[in-house]
Amino acid sequence: MALAFLVLLILVAALAPWIAPYDPNQQRLDRLLQPPSSSHWLGTDDTGRDILSRIIFGARLSLFGSCCAGLVALVVGLPIGLIAGTLGGWVDAVLMRVVDAMLSFPAIILALAVVGALGPGIVQAMAAIGLVYSPRLARLLRAQARSVSTKDYVEAARLNGTSEITIMIRHVLPNSMRPVVVQWFLMLSFAFLAEAGLSFLGLGIQPPDPSWGHMLSRAYRVMSTAGWQIVAPAAAIALTVLSLNQVGDAVSRWFNKGVTD
Repeated sequence: MALAFLVLLILVAALAPWIAPYDPNQQRLDRLLQPPSSSHWLGTDDTGRDILSRIIFGARLSLFGSCCAGLVALVVGLPIGLIAGTLGGWVDAVLMRVVDAMLSFPAIILALAVVGALGPGIVQAMAAIGLVYSPRLARLLRAQARSVSTKDYVEAARLNGTSEITIMIRHVLPNSMRPVVVQWFLMLSFAFLAEAGLSFLGLGIQPPDPSWGHMLSRAYRVMSTAGWQIVAPAAAIALTVLSLNQVGDAVSRWFNKGVTD
């Protein structure tokens, strides 16, 4: 069910220009804060924009943002964990102290600090979220790499004069990725939620681009007079995060079953 919802969400995001009933940025001053109706299924916001259209287009940026953050986490975290776990010694000690320093800060606080330094925007927000979660992947891969690097086939490769870089890429990395893949899927839900949080605070996706987090922020401002506005973006965020978590759990169970078998 969770996978079906994510597939549907991806299709909606891909087909947004064709299935959205209105331009998501078109403002209609004669239709401010209209409740759900046959012409606007989810109503309109405080500038007269169609909420359904903004939800549909917002799926594009929200999914793109979380995937980009996950990619940044892989690009930054994997080399650190791979090098530390394979080489060990002082290299491992130095890299892990840096990782420990990053892990000592709460994720959202560190993300806010990075965005504050880089400035608001989707690129800066995704870089911040990716950097925040990269230490977790680095520590996980480091533990796996340390275990794999002691295997007989790795020692045999070293005795044959194979370079450490080749050993890392050819032997250590492929045999260490299983738990990293599981953690990455689970991390996507946290990245998605972090992107929504930064957009809610005005530090993520910038207006007029539709973002579920920013829509939630605008709906919160008029909650006393148009409380129904908060339902659609909140439900979209909650269902997506829940689906990502369930898919991550399913991937974890599938890998664990493979190990047991």
